Amino acid sequence: MEEQNFKRAMKSRHIMLLSFGGVIGTGLFLSSGYTLQQAGPLGTVLSYVVGAILVYLVMLCLGQLAIKHPVTGGFHVYASKYLHPSIGYVVAWFYWLCWTVALGSEFTAVGLLMQKWFPDIPVAIFSAVSIIFILIFNIISTRFYAEVEFYFSLVKVLTIIGFIVLGILVIVGLIHYDGYKGTDTIVNRFTNPVFPHGIGSVFLTMLAVNYAFSGTELIGIAAGETEEPEKVIPKAIKATLWRLVVFFIGTMVIISVLIPSYQGKSLKSPFVVILQNIGVPYAGDIMNLVIITALLSAANSGLYAASRMIWSLSNEGTMPKWFGKLNKYHMPIRATMFSMIGGLLSLLSSIYAADTLYVVLVSLAGFAVVVVWMSICASYFQAKRIDAQLNIHIAIPIAGFILCLISCIGMLFDTNQAPALYFGVPFAIIAIVFYFVKYHKKGAI
Repeated sequence: MEEQNFKRAMKSRHIMLLSFGGVIGTGLFLSSGYTLQQAGPLGTVLSYVVGAILVYLVMLCLGQLAIKHPVTGGFHVYASKYLHPSIGYVVAWFYWLCWTVALGSEFTAVGLLMQKWFPDIPVAIFSAVSIIFILIFNIISTRFYAEVEFYFSLVKVLTIIGFIVLGILVIVGLIHYDGYKGTDTIVNRFTNPVFPHGIGSVFLTMLAVNYAFSGTELIGIAAGETEEPEKVIPKAIKATLWRLVVFFIGTMVIISVLIPSYQGKSLKSPFVVILQNIGVPYAGDIMNLVIITALLSAANSGLYAASRMIWSLSNEGTMPKWFGKLNKYHMPIRATMFSMIGGLLSLLSSIYAADTLYVVLVSLAGFAVVVVWMSICASYFQAKRIDAQLNIHIAIPIAGFILCLISCIGMLFDTNQAPALYFGVPFAIIAIVFYFVKYHKKGAI
C-alpha cells in the first residue's frame, strides 16, 4: 500500500500525548467556568461523566478498527470501507474543517495572550510566528513532530496534575483557602442550588462537553505512522482514556468546590482564580504560559490531523494526486500547506467576521466531531457483522451512536449550537452530491 511510505516512527508515549494535545486545550483552561455557570457544579460533573462514557464507547470501537486496519487517515478510511465511499468522503472533509477552524482560533488566541507581556506588539506578529513554528514542526519528520507534541502536551499534563494535587490539599484542610469550610462548603456548592438553570441546562452542556473531549480520535489517524500498532494502539487508548477522565472530572470537581459562583463571561481562567487564592506566586503569568503552550499543542495536533485527511483523500483518488506527494522526510508537505492555508482563512474570519462567519464555522467544528464519532460507531457495527471475531460487543457501537444522535438533536434547542445543523447538514448533502457527480461514476474508490 502507498501509505507504507509513511515512517512508523511513533511510540506509545507519542500516541498518548498526541491525543492529549488535541483534547486538553482552552476548553478546559478557560471555558470550564462558563460550563459551571450554566449547569452548576453537580450538573457539570454529571455532564463530564456522561461525556467520558461516550468517549469510552467510541474509542473501544476505534481501537478495534485501528488494529484491524492500521492506516493513515483512520476513521475516514473505515467509513469508506464499511459504510460507503461517499460517507468517508464527507467525514474526511468535516474533520478537516474542524481542525482548520481550530487553527485560526488558536493562532489568534496566542497573539492576544502574548500581548499580556508585550502590549505594543500587534497580535498578527505573534500569530505569524506561531504559524511558522507549527508549520516547521509538521514538515521535518514524523518523529520530530511527535517529540515536539510530546513535550507540549507534557507541560499541560503536569500543570493539571499540580492543580489537582493542590486542590486536594485544600479540600482535606492542609492548605488554607479563604471561604472554604470543609464538608459544609462542599455540600453547599452541590446542593444550593442543585441545577441553577434547570435540568435541561445539563443536557445542553453535554454538547459542549462532547466537543471538549474531541481529539481522542487522533489515535486512529496516527495508526499508520505507529510502531507495532497492534500492540501500541490498545495500550495508548486505555492509558489515554483513564487519564483524561481523571484530569477532566478531577479538575471540574475541584473548580466547582473552590469557586462559589463563577461568572462564565469573565475572561479570567478559573485556574488562575484558584491558584491566586491559594497564594501561588505569579499564578497569572504561569497559567498564561501554560495556555499558550496548550494552544500551540492543539494547533500542532490540528495541522497533523488535517493534513493526514487531505493526504488520505488524495491517496484514495478523491483529491488530486498532487496532494499525496511526500517530501524526503516522508511528510505530506503539500497536504500540510493546503491545510495551513485553510487555517489562515479561518484566522481572517476570526478577525474580520467574528460575530458572523466565524461563529458558524466554530459550531460546524463541534458538529463535525459528533459526525466523526457516529461514523466510527457505524463503521465498527458493520465490521462486527462481517467479522464476528472482533472483540467488542455489537451493543457498544449502538449505544455510542445513540448518545451521539441525542447530542445532535439537542443542538436544535441551543441557539449557540443550532447553526451547526443549519449549515452542517446542507454541507454534508452538497459534499455527497459532489462525490457522486465527480468521483463515483469514475470508480475512483
